[in-house]
Amino acid sequence: MGTACDHDHDHSGLKGGALDRALAQAEARAVKDGERMTAQRRRVLALLLEAGEPVKAYDLIARFGEDGQAAKPPTVYRALEFLERLGMAHRIASISAYVACSSDEGDAIHAAAFLICDCCGATREVTGPDQGAMAAAASAAGYAIARTTIEAHGRCAACREAA
Repeated sequence: MGTACDHDHDHSGLKGGALDRALAQAEARAVKDGERMTAQRRRVLALLLEAGEPVKAYDLIARFGEDGQAAKPPTVYRALEFLERLGMAHRIASISAYVACSSDEGDAIHAAAFLICDCCGATREVTGPDQGAMAAAASAAGYAIARTTIEAHGRCAACREAA
């Protein structure tokens, strides 16, 4: 991200009942996929959902314990790998951060596309372009795509208006 903004943004995540519902849906999805939503996986997902914005792994490690106790890095990284594999979270490589999936595609693992504000860091997951051509090109080259993440950098509406 670029320079810090001096105007307000709402990067709030889920709280209360909305958070509980999202965690229950994630748990049901994990069970449907034959997986377990362990306490550690659930805690990492809750931290991502509560944040409402991308979070660096070391920030998750620091916030992990409900009593202020940091987690051991492998605990958080294993949970993030699990959440990514099931499509519940995405890694945004250009900013080395993770974000809870906000797609409305239900259970489908999908091509994630993100709009990232270089001023305030706001990140929005949007519907990505049709992946048919990419899948066909990969298939022709003998590849099988496991996941696709598209990252577009620019400025959000609030930062453009404030400039």
